[in-house]
Amino acid sequence: MVSERRDGSISRGRHAVLPVIHVSSAEQALRNTKIARDADADGVFLINHRQRWSELLAVHDVVAAALPGFWIGVNCLDLSPAETFQRISRRVSGVWVDDARIREDRAEQTEATALAQARAASGSEALYFGGVAFKYQREVDDVTQAARVAAGFMDVVTTSGPGTGHAADVGKIRAMKAGLGATPLAIASGITPENVGEYLPHADCFLVATGISTSFEELDPDLVTSLVERVRAYRPAK
Repeated sequence: MVSERRDGSISRGRHAVLPVIHVSSAEQALRNTKIARDADADGVFLINHRQRWSELLAVHDVVAAALPGFWIGVNCLDLSPAETFQRISRRVSGVWVDDARIREDRAEQTEATALAQARAASGSEALYFGGVAFKYQREVDDVTQAARVAAGFMDVVTTSGPGTGHAADVGKIRAMKAGLGATPLAIASGITPENVGEYLPHADCFLVATGISTSFEELDPDLVTSLVERVRAYRPAK
């Protein structure tokens, strides 16, 4: 299951569903976050495509103030991972980065270590979702080893399929989970209410946009509810 934030507010000891909201305005972000909350999702990630990081963080603060106690993370696409930890406020529940700088082919993890130091120096308590074998990043030949290395640097190892909206190969997910042990694994592309069952035995957290949306910026309440219900109904085979 997904590791809890220090205040225990994310997953309540179960698989976590975190809809991803492509932010266009504070009003749009708040409306869609309410859709996720009302569907019993565990939280949301806000991500910027057209705004600067400063605008995204300002929207985060508006939404967090309107929905106190709800888990809200960010992915600042125009900041480096280290800069993100330096810029966020203590109200940010989670930080997701596409490239956690893991090098499974090297003994020394220079960049990942530098990022860990920057995170520690920031004093942030945000849960860290680090991208490993992630879409549009470098190719990873040994995903099991990459996951094994990553487990020492982040709270939730986060991977994806080959592109936005594309499902991950189940064999890849199984191989990564084999290298992680107790460290949670998140999938951040291609999840739908119809296919999530394939991943539930192997992944712990689902960051979902395309599969539960009516457009790039708008979640579909019925699809969000359907996804959450299917995840909640899962019972591991004994």
